[in-house]
Amino acid sequence: MKKTTAALPRRTFLKAAAGFTGASLFGGLSFKAFADATTLAPPDRCFVFAYFSGGWDVLMALDPRDPMAFTAERISETRILPGYSLLSSDPSFPTTQVTPTQRAGGPAPSMVFGPAIGRMADHYDLATVVRGINMNTVAHEVGYRYFLTGKMPNGSAARGSATATEIVGQLKPKVPVPSIAYNIETYNDRYGGDANALRVSSANDLLLTLSPSPTTIDSEIEKDLIDLHGKPISCEAQLYDSRGLVGQYANSRGQMQTVLSSHLDAYFRFADNPADPQSLRDEKTALRKLYGLKPEGPNDPVNSPAAKAALTATALKRGVSQCMSINITGGLDTHFGTQLTQANGQRVGWNALGDLVTDLRGSAHPSGGTFMDHTTIFVFSEFSRTPLINASGGRDHHITNSALLLGAGISHNKVFGKSGDVGLSAGLVDYQTGAADPNGLEILPEHLIATILASANLDYSITRVSPLPGLLAP
Repeated sequence: MKKTTAALPRRTFLKAAAGFTGASLFGGLSFKAFADATTLAPPDRCFVFAYFSGGWDVLMALDPRDPMAFTAERISETRILPGYSLLSSDPSFPTTQVTPTQRAGGPAPSMVFGPAIGRMADHYDLATVVRGINMNTVAHEVGYRYFLTGKMPNGSAARGSATATEIVGQLKPKVPVPSIAYNIETYNDRYGGDANALRVSSANDLLLTLSPSPTTIDSEIEKDLIDLHGKPISCEAQLYDSRGLVGQYANSRGQMQTVLSSHLDAYFRFADNPADPQSLRDEKTALRKLYGLKPEGPNDPVNSPAAKAALTATALKRGVSQCMSINITGGLDTHFGTQLTQANGQRVGWNALGDLVTDLRGSAHPSGGTFMDHTTIFVFSEFSRTPLINASGGRDHHITNSALLLGAGISHNKVFGKSGDVGLSAGLVDYQTGAADPNGLEILPEHLIATILASANLDYSITRVSPLPGLLAP
């Protein structure tokens, strides 16, 4: 008695399968469930986790200060210097706070931003800015993993599952790749392999993962692994497999064959292709125009923030994925150099996210409304930068942070929380209103993670805190 599965004699299988590796082999999703998923119906609820790598200067975007009030002459009093005048060598940057332009038919803006906010300011009416978050750390890895899981790491080691894993584990969406982690860490400590994220480090990795096109084999080891993939699974192997890995391996073979045979990669090849149907060519032309991508290549460069945003929108709208976690931009660890370095690094990320929101709010969802009516976006960085500029022209690590929430289940056009006007200290707030309150409580990363889960009516008890009522949509 033997079970056999047709071999997939190509290196692509190894690359594709490697992305699913995590708590169990290749995700472990059954062949039937995966085959059903390839109908590519978008989930009713989608999530985007966008990370600004390196620690952002919140004065540049989410928590600005009026440079006319917080002047160099008052540094000893306020210990805050916005530094916006140092951006004047680049006329594309304003040198004061940015008040969003009121959208036609929309509410008056209730917030201001810093000069690096770019096109994201256009979507103030769907956003809540959270200010005065106490990170309790100024270590890169700790703050990063704290926001990914909602749990303070053990030393620098992550604790618990990533929030995207938690969402997929609870909702169990029937989409081909429920969670994609694009150049970002992901963890799974309590769910089956079907909750694992597909980890990719670039758009090319995703294309290789989803592409059925043959590629050459680089080594004898890869050849042996492919040969093993095609071998039958014996009854004896199953008999002694107490942990079920043989069954997971058998399922994974069918899963990956279904992935590759579905030609999902065609959706993510943004270059103009005469072989595509005209309707798809037209869609890609519009997408390239919106995100500023060139006709001759899918990404310019391959890991540009604009390309990541376009890939994210495509995965959600095409029903390929439910949760997208992306390292949208980096280079923000600016201890040295000019304020323009930080401002430019942030602006490309904010512009890309602004274009993503424009795309989603302009795209109809099959369940009604737009994709932004069905999508929650969380934008974060591991900590902030000091409110004073150091002797090297940069800013150092600072414990008080800000974050941005947009879309489904979240209050809109709101500022929640406040940092101090002396030294940008973490604040105490009323959890119901978000107003500063000397008798209130501090905002921690786990409160935001609990709020994201609660916004989709998911169990948030794993965070050991309650969601912030003032952040949830009425």
